[in-house]
Amino acid sequence: MSIEPNDPKTSSHRRREPSGSAAGRYAAGPSGTEPVESAATCRAPAPVKIWLSMPMESSAAKAIERVRRADDVAYIAVMPDVHLAVDVCVGTATATRRLVYPSAVGGDIGCGMLAVAFDAGADVLRDAARAGALLRALGERIPGQRRSRRNTMPMPRDLRADDLSHPSLASMIRDEAALQLGTLGGGNHFVEFQADGMDQLWLMIHSGSRAAGQAVKAHHLARATIRSASMMALDTGEDEGQAYLNDQQWARAYAHANRLAMAGQVTAAMKERFNVSAVESTQITCDHNHVQPEPHFGQTLLVHRKGAMPAGAGQGGVVPGSMGTLSYHVEGRGCAEALNSSAHGAGRLFSRAAARERFTRHDLRQQMQGVWFDPRMSQALREEAPKSYKDVRAVMRAQGELVKVVRTLRPVMVYKGR
Repeated sequence: MSIEPNDPKTSSHRRREPSGSAAGRYAAGPSGTEPVESAATCRAPAPVKIWLSMPMESSAAKAIERVRRADDVAYIAVMPDVHLAVDVCVGTATATRRLVYPSAVGGDIGCGMLAVAFDAGADVLRDAARAGALLRALGERIPGQRRSRRNTMPMPRDLRADDLSHPSLASMIRDEAALQLGTLGGGNHFVEFQADGMDQLWLMIHSGSRAAGQAVKAHHLARATIRSASMMALDTGEDEGQAYLNDQQWARAYAHANRLAMAGQVTAAMKERFNVSAVESTQITCDHNHVQPEPHFGQTLLVHRKGAMPAGAGQGGVVPGSMGTLSYHVEGRGCAEALNSSAHGAGRLFSRAAARERFTRHDLRQQMQGVWFDPRMSQALREEAPKSYKDVRAVMRAQGELVKVVRTLRPVMVYKGR
């Protein structure tokens, strides 16, 4: 069903150190055609440390080169799952002293992982009838996009839209947040059942803040007045910057509540169908899109993580592969040069458009052999074919000094919403 990985604890990892001139550390610098302010252009570029599992795309290298010259950027750590995204690459941790860059967090603020074990083995899903029954139950309990107004879930008491920084933002989010709590979303978000080395069954959920995070990002970018390296920024010494920090923390809390709500629906379905319970003491949660103040290099820095998981010493985390490949439960090693960060997954190898052109429904089904999923979604899921992503085993080997593997899991069944 799956190939066992080389153990990152014993395999050699490959770390690519920056060397040479600033522009020559990984690729040619910016093209010169981008509208970058002179202050950002003239300042000394921020130092960068990189951990790669394969050569970096030139477009990603250029994007990192641009960001390291942005105003107030003090340090960048690049994870082995790095790939190109809007403004700032996914798989990066960017530290500033005073400014916040919403684009260095992204729109799906608080996107992250939840894992929990069940008191049963993976043979609970041993045949198509059982897997199909569970997939149908999840389709009824966890919508892909929105709930009906008659089927909304109660918002946590500490998540009040009125706590957001502006009435217009609160008004925009209030209704949508209620309809989307307990929903999965699209793209690479999923509910997956996995088996560990002892064949114990585990749940893994990947989802985020849904429309709320996107609304927070859009609201504050529209009000930002500082522009550097083709990005908009806000000053945390001013009300505008503090408002963004407040609102992105709200979106992080919403994303966490969303994952908990879905986990509750999954465990209810497992109890109803198979009389199986979750072992709450095993729960692991983490998120990989956020900004927060942290102590680094003898000072407090604002660490922006965009597709990078916190990995402080002993800190638990979840590194998913692509659907159909291995995933890992990890503990951080507290690597200071990586800003106590880790890869958040395998990282895309092909863009969604390229994956749709490259992989057919037949390809998807071949790559998913041994994993239960809804074959009616084969056409839509081509962009998420396992081979659309980097080899997660190579990613884990490349970041051996960032995290240690606690548990390796193989996929059993995946649900991608309807």
